[in-house]
Amino acid sequence: MYLAHFGLSQAPFGITPDTEFIYPSNSHREGLNLLNLALASGEGFIKVVGEVGTGKTLLCRNFLAELRPDWKAAYLPNPQMEPRAFLREVADEIGIPAGAPDASHIVKRLNQRLLELAKTEQKVVLCIDEAQTMPRLTLESLRLLSNLETEKRKLLHIVLFGQPELDEMLAAHSARQIRQRIAFNHQLRGLSLDEVGHYVEQRLRIAGHNGDPLLPRSTVKTLHRLSGGTPRLVNILAHKALLTAFGEGRQQVDTRHVNSAAKDTEGAKQPSWWPW
Repeated sequence: MYLAHFGLSQAPFGITPDTEFIYPSNSHREGLNLLNLALASGEGFIKVVGEVGTGKTLLCRNFLAELRPDWKAAYLPNPQMEPRAFLREVADEIGIPAGAPDASHIVKRLNQRLLELAKTEQKVVLCIDEAQTMPRLTLESLRLLSNLETEKRKLLHIVLFGQPELDEMLAAHSARQIRQRIAFNHQLRGLSLDEVGHYVEQRLRIAGHNGDPLLPRSTVKTLHRLSGGTPRLVNILAHKALLTAFGEGRQQVDTRHVNSAAKDTEGAKQPSWWPW
């Protein structure tokens, strides 16, 4: 690996959602602010949509990590299950013991537990990642959960994180009741050119680099263009470019290394020219 060669203490461009490397892009900050505003205003349904690799899971983890102590969080990373299994999973996350398996009894126990928490000033938010994978009937069961409320406020706040396919699911006529309950929406965007530069610098600094820039401005421009500003693609291309530069014994990454990385990466844009 290239860590010692570039003076790094850890890999700077991993593709797993590591909160140590969170970069507060404009879109990320807007999403976090909107989520906090939605919870403060007592809204029951919030939706965050973004393309693959734009940082939905990282935003979700950042949001959960910053919740105040009076909030109890339930997190479902994989909601691709039938309605009863989904409701039982939610009940388990909120701390409800196993009971009758049918949906109506699960929802009843959920309501009782949420009322108990409300009496102790505890509020509950359910975050569902990869929401676009939910079967249609499971998505419909969310409506049952959104009905859990007192005369004053919602007992359960629901945040859906998903890819653009989630919008297509919610556009269906059969999903209109859920669609109409979503009060806040946020669309995660890719990084701008300047943000890609700051993003790369921050990750390298956290990883231990403290010398001259490893990626000059011209290389950052190429990295932004070929990745489209998608953080996951930025990570993949930067990692491969560093490997190539290391293999050549170079101390800096140039545009040629990024072009080479893009040719070897699914989903990346291809260089407009290539020295065959």
